[in-house]
Amino acid sequence: MENITKDIIYVGVNDHQVDLFEGQYIVPNGMAYNSYVIMDEKIAIMDSVDKNFGEEWLANVEKALNGRKPDYLVIQHMEPDHSANIMTLVEKYPDVTLVGNAKTFVMFNQFFHTDVANKLVVKEKDTLSLGNHTLTFVMAPMVHWPEVMVTYDSTDKVLFSADGFGKFGALDVEEEWACEARRYYFGIVGKYGAPTQALLKKAATLDIQIICPLHGPILKENLGYYLGLYNTWSSYQSEVNGVAVFYTSVYGNTKAAAELLEETLKAKGCPKTTLVDLAREDIAESVEDAFKYSKIVLATTTYDGGIFPVMNDFINRLVERGYQNKTIGFIENGTWAPLAAKVMKDKFASSKNIIIAEPTVRILSSMTDENREQINSLAVELVK
Repeated sequence: MENITKDIIYVGVNDHQVDLFEGQYIVPNGMAYNSYVIMDEKIAIMDSVDKNFGEEWLANVEKALNGRKPDYLVIQHMEPDHSANIMTLVEKYPDVTLVGNAKTFVMFNQFFHTDVANKLVVKEKDTLSLGNHTLTFVMAPMVHWPEVMVTYDSTDKVLFSADGFGKFGALDVEEEWACEARRYYFGIVGKYGAPTQALLKKAATLDIQIICPLHGPILKENLGYYLGLYNTWSSYQSEVNGVAVFYTSVYGNTKAAAELLEETLKAKGCPKTTLVDLAREDIAESVEDAFKYSKIVLATTTYDGGIFPVMNDFINRLVERGYQNKTIGFIENGTWAPLAAKVMKDKFASSKNIIIAEPTVRILSSMTDENREQINSLAVELVK
């Protein structure tokens, strides 16, 4: 527990039990499920926490309340890591009013198969006075569920941002914000760039001094940095001028080509490079890097008439998340009937503003001098 402002108290929890967030994202430093209490003439609690932490959360809430009872529980997002303990709170404080939008309560009924007597249905720009504090509700559909809303406290100039500006990692672990926030954004929110842009435009009309997300640290300083990154990510622009080379390799020949390309890029003055073995790296980190860099190269083998499974999964994840505004180079390898480059290019057919870097390198089993010349030419093209 800590005071964010004089009246806003943090009552969230840290989870070091979780190994996979949402059943798929590796979280070596755990997760935070954030919740806040606004103390005023009337008291509002902002969201609940994951089901495994109900007792700890209620104890935090009770300590913050200091003998008082809450008037409102604001439900910004119905995903279970934030909503699982709603009924736990209602059972303890039966007079509490649940605040959400129409879609919130549809999902509420689906999760809990019940209804509550005390509920307040809000819509865009509705306000709720707590006394000194006035809350304004801003709808944020598809950031990243359809019922999501964020809440602005005009008194303390705080934006309660739901899953926006969240990151992996518990709050009792010190780590740099951007890397895990980027992996979180592109993994979980990345498909919804246009809705995120719409929310950022709404946020730009508000005087925001503090951002209180549902995951990750409370942001109080240098907010332009965080808002700028979110704008870059959600508008599908690149952060790094450089080349990320992603490869899969069965017997080492495709790996050798990928390594030669990276060495050649560095020799020709490429400002930034990274080399990623997709089979051995966290796939979510690889997705993060693909969005971060301005140019990528994909190197893989033809496999069962398609492409190597990890590369197939990787490209699918990029395309699903609206991958665009990039230059892509291709290296294919095949011992017979090589098809990898065609299969990969076809996967990006619906992607916007993709430039194909030439030449496409075709290796037949292992590299020849001609392949080395092609890799040199590809490096020249990518460094332009």
